[in-house]
Amino acid sequence: ERRQYFGEGGDLLARKVDAALAVGLRPIFCCGEPLEVREAGEHTALISRQLEEALYHLDASAMEHVVVAYEPVWAIGTGKVASPEQAQEMHTHIRQQLAAKFGHETATNTPILYGGSVKPDNAAELFELPDVDGGLIGGASLKASDFADIFRAL
Repeated sequence: ERRQYFGEGGDLLARKVDAALAVGLRPIFCCGEPLEVREAGEHTALISRQLEEALYHLDASAMEHVVVAYEPVWAIGTGKVASPEQAQEMHTHIRQQLAAKFGHETATNTPILYGGSVKPDNAAELFELPDVDGGLIGGASLKASDFADIFRAL
């Protein structure tokens, strides 16, 4: 949303990551694609570019303090959710990109969250995926019982 509505690009996001790390915060770096990019089959290339632009200037020790969240833009606030296969595909891709840049250990230890309309009825299925380490919960966190159900699923 920040990319779309405010024109934030990789350079600015890299500076934001650096600023957060400099004061001891653990940034959550969000990446994701709009529907037209997914439908064109360019989603993995876009995610790779987003990771490269904002995170590849870091070294492995700095990367250990970053969380990555995959948020398909087409699923944010729409009630749509990536299929388990789509979520796993993208999380695997992200982990492979991190391994290629920072090494296997850093990639394995970097939490990758799914953030596209996680709800009580889909949380368990998403959290069972091998490369989904948790969720970046949006609207479902506003209702305590829904959030508690998501937490139990994790």
